[in-house]
Amino acid sequence: MRVVGIDPAIRNTGYAVIEGDSRDARALEYGTLHLPQNRPQSACLLAIHERVSELIARWQPDELAIEGIIYVQSHRTAIAMGSARAATVLAAARAGLRIAEYPPSCVKLATVGRGAALKQQVAFMMRALLQLTETPAPDAADALAIAYTHLAAADPLKAHLFRERKFI
Repeated sequence: MRVVGIDPAIRNTGYAVIEGDSRDARALEYGTLHLPQNRPQSACLLAIHERVSELIARWQPDELAIEGIIYVQSHRTAIAMGSARAATVLAAARAGLRIAEYPPSCVKLATVGRGAALKQQVAFMMRALLQLTETPAPDAADALAIAYTHLAAADPLKAHLFRERKFI
């Protein structure tokens, strides 16, 4: 299976494309879309939509996985994150992809083994699990972890863990 993973944010959207299964996955592309603070939010949303659309066109994934909505204290932050998610979901829906959402605790559990792991631990595990030559930047690591979580959720040997915790 080939999956695009997205860690959405207005200024720093992490993206990744991985393929295989949870026991033998490899990263095809990953990185962070950095957008300057002086760029209007509408232009950022367009850039996110275009980048995700480009990834989908280039890699022809089977599905897209995205981080689920998280609790934030600021309404402004929640709206911005929701907008970035919407730009991503629209690109995937246009391409006819199935879209799966995973909360951060699920991603951490699937990659590190505990739902309260630190960002550095997620990045380290992505380097190890995907046999990368360097530890990815935090937003890219999160996108890799989201895509990896989707592969793990599709694995018949691991899917029961997700069902028991009602993640899928």
